[in-house]
Amino acid sequence: MIDLHEFIWSFSLISLLHYFLRGLKKAISMASLTIINFPIYSSSRLLSSVGEFFIGQEETRQEISPPMVSQEEKSLILHEKNPNVVKNEGSNSLENTKVGNINTKGSAMKVRKRPTKLVVPEFCASLELYGNERKLERKEFEVEERDFLLACKRGRREVMEDGYGFMLDIHGDPKQAFFTVIDGHGGRAAAEYVAGNLGRNIVKELGNVGDEGIQLEQAMRVGYQVTDKEFLSQASCGVTGGACTASVLLKDSELHVANAGDCRVVLSRNGVADSLTKDHRLSREDERSRIENAGAFVHFCNGAWRVQGSLAVSRAIGDLHLKEWIISEPETKRLSLTSDCEFLIMASDGLWDKVNAQEAVDVVSRNKGSMESCKKLIDISSSRGNIDDITVMVINLDKFVPKSH
Repeated sequence: MIDLHEFIWSFSLISLLHYFLRGLKKAISMASLTIINFPIYSSSRLLSSVGEFFIGQEETRQEISPPMVSQEEKSLILHEKNPNVVKNEGSNSLENTKVGNINTKGSAMKVRKRPTKLVVPEFCASLELYGNERKLERKEFEVEERDFLLACKRGRREVMEDGYGFMLDIHGDPKQAFFTVIDGHGGRAAAEYVAGNLGRNIVKELGNVGDEGIQLEQAMRVGYQVTDKEFLSQASCGVTGGACTASVLLKDSELHVANAGDCRVVLSRNGVADSLTKDHRLSREDERSRIENAGAFVHFCNGAWRVQGSLAVSRAIGDLHLKEWIISEPETKRLSLTSDCEFLIMASDGLWDKVNAQEAVDVVSRNKGSMESCKKLIDISSSRGNIDDITVMVINLDKFVPKSH
């Protein structure tokens, strides 16, 4: 005999299952009808949803890692922040971008997200001259002129901070010339400015020698100080750094030497080296005392005495943040040229830190003052572990020495 409770429970389960199957069948039928009646709408919406998902993922990746862009697009991005700098002509090109074979013009979907916009600083003449975008520089180069030879080698820095300058046939006189070798620090701006302006400022001061009885050495000192003042005036535009500079002026059969920093000038007298400059480093007791008496903190670190823990030279052009102690006034020297004066070697400390004066003179003498002598000196310094920039200039004095009768 069937139990009444079991019968009622079985009937309830069968009814519930039947009701569920009817509902499922009805839902499937309605879904099929919707797809048949509205195919365009449904597929479009499906594509839109999928597209938004993948674009959203792409934008997230773009924010983490900006995409590679062409040079023209970089220029557009740089100037978009300030439309007054360059007219923006790139908006239409982005609207016409294609992905695969699908043209996205007029579409609400973004193809990619641009990198964060860069703010372009206001125009500044000094930045325009000395702050141009970095270009891949040659690691070594040579210059061969009528009266001198020069070779340079960049150290491990990204840019060459050494420099040089020269003026030949001053005032139309082939026996008047100016040469300078420069060792910059804190960037190349100071070295470039000195190379382009120091000689001009010194020659300008030469006009006052006869009129006011100013000695020629004083004209060279004034030339250094004027150049320093001019360069520092550009600090408002963000120009920084400094430069050590050694210079020579050949005039009226005399050699005038000026030096601020640790570049050196060496004269060869019948093959014997004669150092014409002294380094302005804090290892010199007189220079260290001068700076300490002016209130600066001097201590020994990283193998050298340094001003305020940074600069290892005591005189230079530039260095605004240390100008209270780092003076631009050069030490000068004058001597008459005689028949035993053969050539000058001017070089940055990249050479002199590894090669002494007599060794340098011997190398130039053996190679008879050729370009090979400059390159050989650079090779010697590099082989001994130098990693700094090196500039070597050799000046033939034959034309400037008075002829004996």
